[in-house]
Amino acid sequence: MFHKIIAMLAGFIISVISTTGYGGIVILMAIESACIPLPSEIIMPFAGYLVSIGRFDLYLAATAGAVGCNIGSIAAYELGKRGGRTVVDRWGKYVLMSHSDLDRAERFFERWGDLTVLICRLLPAVRSFIAFPAGVARMPLLRFHLYTFIGSWPWCFALAWVGMKLGDEWRTDPRLSGLLHKLDFVIVGLVLAGGIWFIWHRLKAPAKRA
Repeated sequence: MFHKIIAMLAGFIISVISTTGYGGIVILMAIESACIPLPSEIIMPFAGYLVSIGRFDLYLAATAGAVGCNIGSIAAYELGKRGGRTVVDRWGKYVLMSHSDLDRAERFFERWGDLTVLICRLLPAVRSFIAFPAGVARMPLLRFHLYTFIGSWPWCFALAWVGMKLGDEWRTDPRLSGLLHKLDFVIVGLVLAGGIWFIWHRLKAPAKRA
């Protein structure tokens, strides 16, 4: 089952990037930054693999990923800016965002200001959701996009670099293929278990407050 999930995600990502090139990276990373569960940890390493076979340039692939992050963040930013806490009151349960999440983000903004976006873009998981509280905080739009790009680029570059190096090793060391195949089950199992716990916890939280 886990291997099938990986195969489905990888197949979709490979198809999009193979068909549309750099534009595919932009599209997929925009989806990821719009809070849709399409992990950058799969998208960018595959782009890096294409770097290893000479199809892509590493720096252009990272830039395409960062541009996608900016595009995908627009909707969440605008939703936070226009709807604010009212959105969390009505729809937070369905997007797995609680008032405590928003409170923490606002405290982070109070302490670090607009640098919050840049810092969070360098962190796993939270990087995909920081656009909404940035909108609630009414962070200047130009600065928001600038910090989103600056924070996203190293993340995209690092993942693509790993994919490029793995691509090089894949062709020269057959043991790597077998090892990664075994790790697929462990990694996806942990991701799924964490995701189920996170969703269950978020769905229970509003009931406790009621």
